Amino acid sequence: MTATDAEVTRCGWVNSDPLYIAYHDKEWGKPLHDDRKLFELLMLEGMQAGLSWYTILKKRDNFRVAFDGFDPETIIRYGPDKVEELLQNPGIIRNRLKVQAVITNARVYFDIIREHGSFAGYLWSFVDGAPIINHWERLAEVPASTPVSDAMSKALKKKGMKFVGSTIIYAFMQASGMVNDHTMDCFCRSEG
Repeated sequence: MTATDAEVTRCGWVNSDPLYIAYHDKEWGKPLHDDRKLFELLMLEGMQAGLSWYTILKKRDNFRVAFDGFDPETIIRYGPDKVEELLQNPGIIRNRLKVQAVITNARVYFDIIREHGSFAGYLWSFVDGAPIINHWERLAEVPASTPVSDAMSKALKKKGMKFVGSTIIYAFMQASGMVNDHTMDCFCRSEG
């Protein structure tokens, strides 16, 4: 049986869209250690605030184009004209506070690298460098935040990052594989 078969059991939050299935099967919960990819994922999680991840996922390619591949070095040079351009782009979430947060967060990204050597190393230090493996039977058991996401959120806010509340951070930790929250019946559990 392959992961694309309808009979495969996945986490309860996955809908039937092939895009969402592929995201769950190939990305969500897989340990991510690349600074730039973690930055992109954290920025997209911030864009999700008040929305569904499915909405963000459908617009992810548009975000990547609009935000120059989430290259922090390019983003820190964004000025008012670029912000206005982004706010006119129907392919992304056009929220001024969220757009400004990406620029602010790109600056903090470099502060973290200067202070800690790498963005990934800093973020993964909150889980002692290894995924937290949970054993949830049902989706309803999965928390929206934890003491670890509280701590990471507080630390990132103290450094100046925006849209990094504990719930956003926990979703980020799940997506980046810092936490394995695939439910016990999900086929991804057997894949490690």
